[in-house]
Amino acid sequence: MILDLQLQLSAAQAFTATAVSTNTVDVSAIDPDLAPGEPLALVLTVDVAADFTTTDETYQLDLIGDDDAALGSPVVLQSMVIAAADLTAGAMHVMPIAQNRMTERYLGAQMVLGGTTPTITASISIQPLSMAQAAYRSYDKGYTIS
Repeated sequence: MILDLQLQLSAAQAFTATAVSTNTVDVSAIDPDLAPGEPLALVLTVDVAADFTTTDETYQLDLIGDDDAALGSPVVLQSMVIAAADLTAGAMHVMPIAQNRMTERYLGAQMVLGGTTPTITASISIQPLSMAQAAYRSYDKGYTIS
């Protein structure tokens, strides 16, 4: 899978509580419909499996927007609850992005964690929906194509 680093919101980001992505996308220079010719998706790839030790841990992925690049007061545009049992290492979860949802300049992601000891390390990016739905095959990490 080829990823556009401009659309990578989190790269192996460790979440231990509710937090926003380390990166944002400035959508002011693109169509606010988010690519009206090609549907997009928010894709979460699990790097380190989610903790489900006490069985009360909860995990939710949000697509958020804000007028500030730091995502200090985000507006939730879409949400997807993911069962902890489905957040195993290497798992990929795809949330199609509805068009006409952008109301803010910056786009990011937020992981909403709940329960006693929630923790997960994940990478989150925006990709064309068709690419995200294609067969997923992982490759060794640690190399860069330039």
